[in-house]
Amino acid sequence: MVKKVFEPIQIGTCTVPNRIVRTAHGTHFAAEEITDRFIEYHLAPARGGCGLTILEIASVHPSSVLTIRNLDKRIVPGYRRLMEAIKPSGMKVFQQLHHGGHHAPGLDGIAWSASDIPSPVGPIPVPMGAPELAALPRAFAEGAARCREGGLDGVEVHAAHGYIFSQFLSRLTNRRTDEYGGSLENRMRLLMETMRAVRKLVGNDFPVGVRLSTSEVPGGVTHEDSHAVARALEKEGLIDFLDLSLGDYYRGVSMNAAMDAPLGYELPFSVPLGAGAKVPRIVAGRFRTLEEAEQVLRAGDADMVSMVRAQIADPDLVRKTREGRPHEVRPCIACNQGCIGGLYRRGQLGCLVNPAVGFEASLSEDRIKRTSQPRKVLVVGGGPAGMEAARVAALSGHRVILAEAATKLGGTINVARRAPYLHTIGDIADWLEQEVFRLGVEVRTSSFMDSDAIRAENADHVIVATGSLPRMDGEQAATPWAPPSGVDLPHVLSSTDLIMSPPAELRGSALVLDDVGHYEAIAVTDQLHAKGLTVTFVTRHPQMTPYVDTTLRTVPAMERFMAKGFQLLVRSQLRAIRPGECTVTSLHGGPEVLVPANFVVLVTANRSFAPAFDELRAEHPSIVRIGDALSPRDVQAAIADGRRTAMTF
Repeated sequence: MVKKVFEPIQIGTCTVPNRIVRTAHGTHFAAEEITDRFIEYHLAPARGGCGLTILEIASVHPSSVLTIRNLDKRIVPGYRRLMEAIKPSGMKVFQQLHHGGHHAPGLDGIAWSASDIPSPVGPIPVPMGAPELAALPRAFAEGAARCREGGLDGVEVHAAHGYIFSQFLSRLTNRRTDEYGGSLENRMRLLMETMRAVRKLVGNDFPVGVRLSTSEVPGGVTHEDSHAVARALEKEGLIDFLDLSLGDYYRGVSMNAAMDAPLGYELPFSVPLGAGAKVPRIVAGRFRTLEEAEQVLRAGDADMVSMVRAQIADPDLVRKTREGRPHEVRPCIACNQGCIGGLYRRGQLGCLVNPAVGFEASLSEDRIKRTSQPRKVLVVGGGPAGMEAARVAALSGHRVILAEAATKLGGTINVARRAPYLHTIGDIADWLEQEVFRLGVEVRTSSFMDSDAIRAENADHVIVATGSLPRMDGEQAATPWAPPSGVDLPHVLSSTDLIMSPPAELRGSALVLDDVGHYEAIAVTDQLHAKGLTVTFVTRHPQMTPYVDTTLRTVPAMERFMAKGFQLLVRSQLRAIRPGECTVTSLHGGPEVLVPANFVVLVTANRSFAPAFDELRAEHPSIVRIGDALSPRDVQAAIADGRRTAMTF
């Protein structure tokens, strides 16, 4: 029974209505000013019952600028607008204050740090001298004061994940010989000075916390370091809460691990950091349900639980659970494609399962209005695009028929979920299926709908979501004039062939041609390795799977692959397939390379499959195609297509 989650908690002088937190995470919806889009994004979980949200990093000094610019008083009116919108909900709002050090240079392109140790993701920094060391505590204190002036409920100083204070704490990046280097007392000096400055300026009646983490690499910030820092800060009365985390940019996957990590994966690191603390402790770790959070709280491992991605997927998670409707919570599948990956690929936050993220004003659930003129809607195809379209049309009050040619709903998700490390992706298909039945959609499986069958239904609206099929011609986007020979040989497979109906004698070596650059090729490689094959991975891209966030998905995949037989050939093309071997060349010329390959798996662009649409588009007044039937893309695009299309009826 979920009970402790809903208990209020005191953080300094602030009463938080429950124990669920959205810790700071990048959206890129606000930079020089707080935008309406940013406000709408944070208003969604406020209405959904979240207890506390911590806004994404705010830069406090021009020497390190990323998203929110809390550099002067121009930020204050935006904060006030945000709080005016959120305050009626009861959710509390803190701001994370940040300086990236060598990870995030300033407006002049110069980065500061403890020493001149280069960042794995940034420039070679300038070691901070006396003027910089004096400026930083003052900047954090003034930034905190602006938060208070703007009506926020508290602040958090970011001293985790390898940013400026971690760079001073870590022996890897702090090689100083002055009073800011050497002993832990010296290495924590800048953070202590900063926290004292913040507390002095905002007073004891404004909550102040700190985020701390440990590193997983030799010489990084240790558990003992962070634990000692936490105790010192608490002893001086400088903090009202601890936000405990894991990782840094030397192994960024730990900061936001995906579905291949277990639930609560951070707890073995974060729980010891908070041991003995008297102030409230916040922990994270890929939690998806309030039941999971309840277990953490009851075990005494923390006082509050961060559920960021779970509330991106469904900002109404807390409210639905409190109302006894946890089965209606849209599940986070921990894919990191839209949230973390979206920041890198599209420059802003998104979500694979929730297309309303960033578009709350037009696409959120409460914008789905009941129609005054119910119509008959026929959805052809029961993959993610078709199920979302059917769900939204049913919520709008239409009579909906969902026809699927296969024996079960799910589309290509039913293939992906069978691959190693991808089982969680099936949760969104299960949820969509559950919802269409709950909402009274007439579901017909094993029902192939050709143009005559569609005509016979006489539907007012027809949505064609019949997906796409593998091309299997081996065409490669970088060299369409030179398709490989041998693609018709019996040992050449699609990813679907490999996962759903693998050859009985699957052994030896395999070549994977990845012309797409997404999760599919990772899944194929994992599947081949699980069967005991060695793999040569050939791609036209300059790196493996560039459309998957490199830090969070490609790195752990490479760690798995390199522990087995694996060779990576980038900026390359497949020229010929023969029994037992293939010919590969560089895109830039040079000699041919012979690669042993008992099997070849083609991960290339699919081709849309929508014959009924092509036949009916000229005669039906309201027929559309969505998802891969429109253009082969991915699950995120498919669900978004379904939502947007059905909301127009």
